[in-house]
Amino acid sequence: MNDSSTNISSTGISSPDNSPNTLIGRLNQAQPYALGLFRIVVGLLFACHGAASLFGVLGGAMGGGTVPAGTWPGWYAAVIQLVGGVLVLAGLGTRSAAFIASGSMAYAYFKVHQPEALFPLQNSGETAALFCWAFALLVFTGPGALALDGLFGARGGAGAKTGQEHEKQGAPIAA
Repeated sequence: MNDSSTNISSTGISSPDNSPNTLIGRLNQAQPYALGLFRIVVGLLFACHGAASLFGVLGGAMGGGTVPAGTWPGWYAAVIQLVGGVLVLAGLGTRSAAFIASGSMAYAYFKVHQPEALFPLQNSGETAALFCWAFALLVFTGPGALALDGLFGARGGAGAKTGQEHEKQGAPIAA
């Protein structure tokens, strides 16, 4: 039996009413903006790490100074942090930049932090792990609202159809 507060989707699973008059409906309407704000904050924080390592601002690399140019992996990681962070912040090439940034943080975690101890709390790898998963999320969700990808009509950017839009049209979503 189906009451007025739930709908049966094309998959046969009941879900709460998504009308704008319900809390779920209002949250769903705000979702692209929340995702955009998440992207902006994560990109800004990541860019700040790169700027600190390359230019010595905001306390510098590891408490002061800069990373010597061309050193592996520190200087290259700092360039990825600065450039990737700015691209993600602006929402320009978000999925590609987030993919590279996520990979660099996975490398940082497993090569630098994980050999020290098993868990991130023990090996000071929380930041690398959180950045890795935050960027991995952006690879799959896209940039959300307020992204330059939408202005340029980038494929897979803000103009791309979401899973909900595909479901409304009855098109299957590839897993």
